[in-house]
Amino acid sequence: MDFEKLIAERYSVRKFENKHPEQKVVDKILSAGHLSPTGCNFQPQRILVLNTDDSIEKLKECTKCHFDAPCAMLVCYNKNESWTRPYDGALSAPVDAAIVATHMMLAAYNEGVGSCWVMHFDPSKMRAAFNIPENIVPEVLLVMGYPRKDSSPAELHSASRPMSETVFYDSF
Repeated sequence: MDFEKLIAERYSVRKFENKHPEQKVVDKILSAGHLSPTGCNFQPQRILVLNTDDSIEKLKECTKCHFDAPCAMLVCYNKNESWTRPYDGALSAPVDAAIVATHMMLAAYNEGVGSCWVMHFDPSKMRAAFNIPENIVPEVLLVMGYPRKDSSPAELHSASRPMSETVFYDSF
């Protein structure tokens, strides 16, 4: 699909068919995350694929924003493997995880799989439910699956501020 068309059409899906994405489609989505750029190519991302009925039931205990999706991918990062900016100690890993999640979200849409970016989850419940080690930080949850026919963009989907409010040249 044409990239401009893809980013214009993609929206947060909150209604899913009760059908798991095929493994070859899941693999393509994961490959997009694997190919994503990361700070100094440290690749701190760790992705937990949740695609069994049992894991989805556990997920529902961690977030109310699961939207009954048949599949989810929890994008985490290893805080011990992040590039660190020397001036202020900022980790690149949270940004790296966001880049990975974005690539996966767009790849999913390109394969006909809808997704919704979820930050509303309880990290401590996620840790307990899925045995996440202390050095692994859950950052972004992508719930995904095939959109139901009655799925449509949320009302605010196309509401964007004018670029003049968000883009500046040479100085603020």
